[in-house]
Amino acid sequence: MAMCIPEHHPLRRLFGALTEKSFTEHLGWPDLNVTDYVTNLLVEFTHIDRLYRVRNQQGEQVEALVGLLYESEVLQGAQSLEQERDVHRHIGDFTLFMAGIFPEYLRRLKTAGLIYHKDFLVDYVKTGKRSYGIVAQLEDRPDADGPPLYRKLSENFELCVTGLGFVRSDLDRMQDPAYHQAKRVLLN
Repeated sequence: MAMCIPEHHPLRRLFGALTEKSFTEHLGWPDLNVTDYVTNLLVEFTHIDRLYRVRNQQGEQVEALVGLLYESEVLQGAQSLEQERDVHRHIGDFTLFMAGIFPEYLRRLKTAGLIYHKDFLVDYVKTGKRSYGIVAQLEDRPDADGPPLYRKLSENFELCVTGLGFVRSDLDRMQDPAYHQAKRVLLN
């Protein structure tokens, strides 16, 4: 992932602390590789152009998951394995981010009668698990300390979504005026 935001930037430190807290305390899964990856994902996707970085054959941004899946099929066998891996990694990242940080968007897709939306019938969780699994197969580098990162992300996708849900809850709580008042009282 690109490191547009410096390593010691306050936003990166905030996302890192919230991710580590969520995965360690709430989920009981203190996997540093996973929390670092999820932290970098959150930081990277603060830039909207990174969220929609995949372009189709015409050079247009692909914004729907169905379009990303189509691009992964177009690349399969036609281009390099690296490009195919990158698109599948992005699909995994995109679905994890949307399912964990914006679950209301996915519920709205399914319940608000948005049949016209391209992603109406797509299961983001199954698609994300599958894409990370494909990346794990394409990387095929065993890790001495356990399963490779993308295999862990694939096998524990729902857990990662839940962890991001806790991060979202913490971010929402931090926006509450009562939180800011309590912080001022406690820190003064």
